[in-house]
Amino acid sequence: MRIVIALGGNAMTSSDGSARPEDQARAVAEAAEPVADLVLAGHDVLLTHGNGPQVGNLLLKNELAASVVPPVPLDWCGAQTQATIGALMLSALDGALARRGSDRRSAALVSRTLVDAADPGFTAPTKPIGRYLPEDEARVLIEHGQHFVEVPDRGWRRVVASPEPLECLDGPAADTLLAQGYLVVCSGGGGIPTVRRSDGTLAGIEAVIDKDLTASLIARQTSADVLVIATDVDSAVTDWGTPHARPIGEVSVAEMRAISRDQGFAAGSMGPKIEAVTRFAEQSGGTGIITSLARIAQAIDGHIGTRVVPAVPAPR
Repeated sequence: MRIVIALGGNAMTSSDGSARPEDQARAVAEAAEPVADLVLAGHDVLLTHGNGPQVGNLLLKNELAASVVPPVPLDWCGAQTQATIGALMLSALDGALARRGSDRRSAALVSRTLVDAADPGFTAPTKPIGRYLPEDEARVLIEHGQHFVEVPDRGWRRVVASPEPLECLDGPAADTLLAQGYLVVCSGGGGIPTVRRSDGTLAGIEAVIDKDLTASLIARQTSADVLVIATDVDSAVTDWGTPHARPIGEVSVAEMRAISRDQGFAAGSMGPKIEAVTRFAEQSGGTGIITSLARIAQAIDGHIGTRVVPAVPAPR
């Protein structure tokens, strides 16, 4: 079975959110263990990951040094974190596999995601990133071409485009590596935002792409059987935070669409995860799963987690 697993950026930090290098290395090592078990069970695995805390660190360095050196573009920040997290994951995954007696190897791709250059977010950005700044600090970055908005009583905050992912440009390379037996790390942080110019050439662009929607896309492009969105809960829940809360088990695409309309899952948390697994099941015919990292194997076997399938078989 071919499985795509999307790890959240917070899976690369300690439990208290610390993103020191040693915290990230420890967290990645822990994440590698259940993934290695899946490989040993005979599955082909592609990993993608978030990079929010890591990009946040780079943006802070940009802010602190803006009056000395030009800020690094946001697409470069994505590329840097893909390489950094990729290197950590390669070492952790190779080590976890070796401890299990496997000679399977892993490979990481610095990978791009195509977006529409005409997306309205590029002329009127709305996605907030980074921390709130006083006006004098924000002005330095505005002079470098960044967009900021003033939030009453909070300060100034950067806003960027958040376009829809259209194509994982390096999906064919990932597919080739999977076919050769590699455990592949690809499309981290939603992929490096890239546009196609009028002359057909490609160029990076400053934007934030939703990592879960890109995970759904790379899963479809590589003909995965299963997409797993690994988070910090065992399943998605309806009526979250109320006495009526209940986990969502196995549902059809149509049922999940109806649940989503009724629940209004938050855009900043569960909403994109629900949309990603639903799109995958709807467009590929595979199974989309939301569960915790530690329970992935059980969720794939159908024992736990939120599972979205094209259609739930009628009872006999």
